[in-house]
Amino acid sequence: MYMTLVWWPKRKRVSTKAASRTERPVILTDNQWSLVAKLFPWTPPSKKGGRPKAHPRDCLEGILWILVTGARWKDLPKEYPSKATCHRRFQQWTIEGRLLSAWQIILERMDEAGQIDFSETFKDGTFASAKKGVEELARLVVAKAQRS
Repeated sequence: MYMTLVWWPKRKRVSTKAASRTERPVILTDNQWSLVAKLFPWTPPSKKGGRPKAHPRDCLEGILWILVTGARWKDLPKEYPSKATCHRRFQQWTIEGRLLSAWQIILERMDEAGQIDFSETFKDGTFASAKKGVEELARLVVAKAQRS
């Protein structure tokens, strides 16, 4: 008798409003996953056995959990695949452009359905310096001027 490890979804689909802090929140709905599933192909393990690869949906949800919470990779909950697997796939999918494509597909669909509210947006000021009195700062201080 052959025994093989088959991927079986561990996730319980609960709404994020009712979930406690210890439960795995639903970040990617089934409808959203069906839109982007073709970007993340997965083959089930063969009958010969071997270690199956982590399912792309679980890795994508782990990546989204990191991006949403702003946590470190080492703080990834145990319900997701390992931090190394999620981080490696994050790097690979970013380089290949898969994450950007998935993001664009979901945003376009949400915009068509009118689910995005653009009335309130934020801009992070840490990357755009806005110094007051630039002309004063641009003048050279005589004591610091180059001497010949």
